[in-house]
Amino acid sequence: MRGIDHKQNALFSYVNIEDRIAPDHPLRRIKTLADMVLRTMSPHFDALYAEGGRPSIAPERLLRASLLQCLFSIRSERALVEHIDFNMMFRWFVGLTLDEAVWDHSTFSANRERLLKESVMREFFGGVVAIAEWADLVSDEHFSVDGSLLRAWASHKSLMARDGSDEPPGPDQGRNPEVDFRGQKRSNKTHVSRTDPQALLASKGGAGAYLSFTTHALAENRNGLIVDVHTTQATGTAEREAALVMVKRTVKPADATREPTLAADRGYDTAEFIAALEPLGVLAHVAAKTKGSAVPVALKATEGYAVSLRRRKMIEEAFGWVKDIGTLRRLMARGLETIRAHALLNFAAYNLTRLGNLLAP
Repeated sequence: MRGIDHKQNALFSYVNIEDRIAPDHPLRRIKTLADMVLRTMSPHFDALYAEGGRPSIAPERLLRASLLQCLFSIRSERALVEHIDFNMMFRWFVGLTLDEAVWDHSTFSANRERLLKESVMREFFGGVVAIAEWADLVSDEHFSVDGSLLRAWASHKSLMARDGSDEPPGPDQGRNPEVDFRGQKRSNKTHVSRTDPQALLASKGGAGAYLSFTTHALAENRNGLIVDVHTTQATGTAEREAALVMVKRTVKPADATREPTLAADRGYDTAEFIAALEPLGVLAHVAAKTKGSAVPVALKATEGYAVSLRRRKMIEEAFGWVKDIGTLRRLMARGLETIRAHALLNFAAYNLTRLGNLLAP
């Protein structure tokens, strides 16, 4: 029998939002893991807010919403709020009932300096890594490192000469003046961006130079989980310098029972970098250059070296995820401090996705 196409809305509706989410939905595992970390961060949140005054949006809800932005490739906070408003699953993940009003998108801007900053995101990222360590999913001996350029939220038109020799735009040019820099030489020594002074011109793989930052990640080689993140300006030596920073604060030195290894691509094959790893008790399993390699011949002949180079490729999956699924393909923030927070959040979202799969029954 054909059903009737009723047009009148029901006066009342009793919907349990929990029942509308499939029991085996991947977001359930991610939400459970994220809530475990957020509960441990409650004392930190208490220190960020005043004891009295008008109650604000719960920080846990803001961080869950930011996770959704990474997990579902939502490009802006304005669009994120719109999605939460009409998407029942997003409301459930954030912690809103069907009747609760969604906050305005400007709430993210108002809380950026207090909540959406590096120290908070690093604690959240560390909590996710702690869960992986508790579940014995993280290697404490074999690691990989890599870095990737992030295009800054600034264009070539924003570059100005450091000595002030550029002609200022005329009064009739408006907020987006025409800039003709054809035939001019521009470099980080001579020019700086008006939009984001910390962004530097950089290129990789022979492509054109863009205003960029560089984010670096340290992954363990058992399941490819990211155990440390460090974001810097895009200098020529940033990758090797950041690798040493992450190794010093994350990798435990060698002892009688373990000998840590660090896999990396050919960009790390320099005598200075390999020599810097020796006092740290870490073997440099770096992909050797065809000519002029600094990797010892005896090391390249070992079986562990070959295994490290194979496992190293897992770190590329993390960078691919944070750029294609996450929000790091084109930065929507300015300033190194803010971008560091965005990078930590994206890699934490990647780890939560991997952990959800690894811990699935």
